[in-house]
Amino acid sequence: MMRANTRVEELLRQEREAFGEARRIGEVSAAWAALEREHIIGQPYLAAHFRCHLSMLGFAIELRDWRELRGQILRLLLAPLGNASGRLPIGNTGRSNVSAFAPMEIPADLSAKIENTSPDAGENLQ
Repeated sequence: MMRANTRVEELLRQEREAFGEARRIGEVSAAWAALEREHIIGQPYLAAHFRCHLSMLGFAIELRDWRELRGQILRLLLAPLGNASGRLPIGNTGRSNVSAFAPMEIPADLSAKIENTSPDAGENLQ
């Protein structure tokens, strides 16, 4: 399994901090957006991918969003299979409001940051 390099870890940390701050001040949409961005960055790395879905599950529980909770349970089951098989829907935000199998366009600012992490990370996340 691939492990995130330090530059990828830094991007993940930035999004996790943005999630924490948005959550702290009650900005639910911004908190979800940060988790979605964290998912896009961490998806190729099983530990980061799984950790992000656990955070999404916890946030869904906190918000009593039962639809999202069900979707995150499904994604927690699928994430290891996707990582092991290499069949990941690149750019997918990881939320239950989108198909777990649909590739999505990566936001331009995030794509640029990902491309700057390393040649390997850029190839895996494009």
